[in-house]
Amino acid sequence: MPHSSQSPGQNRVETIESLDGLHADLARRHKATSSGGASVDPAVVDADLAAVERDGYVILEGLLSPAQCEEIRAGVTPLLDQAGRNTFEGRRTQRVYSVLNKTRVCDQLVDHPRVLALLDRLFQPNYLLSQLQVININPGEDGQLLHPDDAIYPVPRPRPPLGAATVWSIDAFTEANGATVVLPGSHNWGQDRTPQDGDARAKAVMPPGSCVFFIGTLWHGGGANQSDHARLAVTAQYCEPWLRPQEAFPLSTTRDTVRTVSEDIRRMLGYSIHPPFLGMVDGMHPKRLLESSS
Repeated sequence: MPHSSQSPGQNRVETIESLDGLHADLARRHKATSSGGASVDPAVVDADLAAVERDGYVILEGLLSPAQCEEIRAGVTPLLDQAGRNTFEGRRTQRVYSVLNKTRVCDQLVDHPRVLALLDRLFQPNYLLSQLQVININPGEDGQLLHPDDAIYPVPRPRPPLGAATVWSIDAFTEANGATVVLPGSHNWGQDRTPQDGDARAKAVMPPGSCVFFIGTLWHGGGANQSDHARLAVTAQYCEPWLRPQEAFPLSTTRDTVRTVSEDIRRMLGYSIHPPFLGMVDGMHPKRLLESSS
């Protein structure tokens, strides 16, 4: 066998360096763009993140004006034609899927800087939009089964979150009309821990134009609507860039729509390369698909 002048330690160093090279950004023409979350005061993000780390959620009030809420209501109300198909969706709850391909009015929620700033701290760059829905809980709806969103990924707990969600109040969220129920601290529970009757619970009571942001390991659920009026909301969910999103956005969102949305949303739809080459199309950056007319 030929004699090698390299020591085992040197070989190990070279191997590690070559593996590190796999995580380099190989995109050339289409570089990653900075997140809109960079515009938020770091002190504000620090406070929001501290609440999320402590409780698993934070309520961000007054992010939208009354005019913005009315714009969203006018844009999504004509789309509310599908009732829930099971008790989890809610038999008296209307949901709209493939929202991005139907209206632009919810874009401002998906890429809100305050939300992106938290996501920038929690996840790897190029995190993805996992789901976007309009949810209208009508009177008489029961409380939703409590659940953690990222239980869909079979990774044992306790662990860091693999996703996060926002639920935006287009109508005020009240004690009576189905405000989201959260279990503070449940994001730290282990694999076999489930909600019990004595566990502390809170409701995300908040005025219109606000959102409750929570990580995917937090136990939560839609509240029962015991009022006489519907409760309109929009939820946007996100996940790490190496996971499969809940919605297959490349199939449900046309290229014309992708050309129209913001760069932040475009990146979160998967028109990005997560180093070294996750998300490529025919060996190239997916943004090249937007350069053709088809």
